[in-house]
Amino acid sequence: MAKNDDNLLKKIVSHAKEYGFVFPSSEIYDGLSATYDYGQNGVELKNNIKQYWWKAMVQLNENIVGLDAAIFMHPTTWKASGHVDAFNDPLIDNKDSKKRYRADVLVEDYLAKIETKITKEVGKAAKRFGEAFNKNEFMRTNARVLGYKEKIAAIEKRMQSAIENQNFDDFKALIEELEIACPVSGSKNWTEVRQFNLMFSTELGSVAGDASTIYLRPETAQGIFVNYLNVQKTGRMKLPFGIAQIGKAFRNEIIARQFIFRMREFEQMEMQFFVKPGEELNWYKAWKKQRMQWHKALGLGNAKYRFHDHLNLAHYANAAADIEFDFPMGFKELEGIHSRTDFDLSAHEKYSGKKLQFFDPQENKNYTPYVVETSIGLDRMFLAVLAASYTEETLEDGSERVVLSLPPALAPTKVAVLPLTKKDGLPDKARAIINELKFDFTTQYDEKDAIGKRYRRQDAIGTPYCVTIDHQTLEDNTVTIRNRDTMAQERVPINKVRETLEKNTSLTDILRKINTP
Repeated sequence: MAKNDDNLLKKIVSHAKEYGFVFPSSEIYDGLSATYDYGQNGVELKNNIKQYWWKAMVQLNENIVGLDAAIFMHPTTWKASGHVDAFNDPLIDNKDSKKRYRADVLVEDYLAKIETKITKEVGKAAKRFGEAFNKNEFMRTNARVLGYKEKIAAIEKRMQSAIENQNFDDFKALIEELEIACPVSGSKNWTEVRQFNLMFSTELGSVAGDASTIYLRPETAQGIFVNYLNVQKTGRMKLPFGIAQIGKAFRNEIIARQFIFRMREFEQMEMQFFVKPGEELNWYKAWKKQRMQWHKALGLGNAKYRFHDHLNLAHYANAAADIEFDFPMGFKELEGIHSRTDFDLSAHEKYSGKKLQFFDPQENKNYTPYVVETSIGLDRMFLAVLAASYTEETLEDGSERVVLSLPPALAPTKVAVLPLTKKDGLPDKARAIINELKFDFTTQYDEKDAIGKRYRRQDAIGTPYCVTIDHQTLEDNTVTIRNRDTMAQERVPINKVRETLEKNTSLTDILRKINTP
């Protein structure tokens, strides 16, 4: 963790750009708001996160298969799903700064400040009681903390009610009662709250007059629902079974912010699990447990995760929870697990006129399956991994280093091969080692600068191992292998390098920590 948590996000943004993880999109043209490009290291980390999710979700579960649906879909899809009529954000303008905000985000930021007060109370109590401090007991019994929690719950309930009932007068009244000020002007002079549809629209067809309006998909789930019957029949799938997908989605966020946490173009990793009606809540609990295991297996710190169970549910759900992560800006949603009932399949059946049911041979009848959804934002997961791994260290000699302590299995480069000098045949030996390793591991070759500087460069991009070739290598075929986290160096035969990498950078051991539901 950085020394100054308030500046952690700024440091991560700077580090991500400097070391080729994330660049502002179209930067030579001064960029495009809330759009980013993943650089040479970022794309490797992103692909490794995808692979971890896909293997855990599809490879480890016999009854879950994959899909890659098109971004463009028939426009009636979005009528059936409710997005045309109800996919809106509540917006509010400040009359003095002329800035536009999402009303719910303003309230969420206010709630985050209350959460910070709770954290401070816990911190003060922990100092006061020392080792005898029981955090859970304190959270359950401290009057001030309980008061803060009650205030948060009351505000959340009122905001949810205002959104669901489209009572925007009360939404504005809530903002005024909380005395929320514009972050830019400090003014509390607000307009009315109004709705704004988040879908990007475009036209299909080469002649404008013949074109029909279609949308860039605002979520990937509907591509799964409309293909439910195709997959079920061609895969001879029996309930319960799931369909998994990784893909891009697009939302015309008015207030896209906090780096890659909230963007207009983003990527989702979703799985829709089809079950027999009446069994959905048991599967909902099972998937909550399994998804938390998936996150914690990475070793980023169990305390960084928590469940947030929804009390006010969307109209299509009978249970919902978020897995929240302790981002630099506080606990925020990372993944959602929802019991969606039969809302989606029934809606598509109604609008399409096609039967989207399952024939149960044991009961000898057709019925519409219920669905349990797990949905995680890939970009948010990327940010979570980056934030949890970013570390500033002061070493014994007083020098400092910045290291990305990434889970080795996710690291963009698994091993850097470094000749001590550019002469005496050391580069040739280094190249020979890379040529043996590159078929199984992402590798880097670096011969520029002193060896210490090269180690620092690899630390900064999260490379778990560095192999150094020196003059002794030419004599006895041994190399020095350096561990990123401990900085310990060990002399090993060249033929032991592969064994070390296989043992310590494979996804297999992480995947074994996850119990399939």
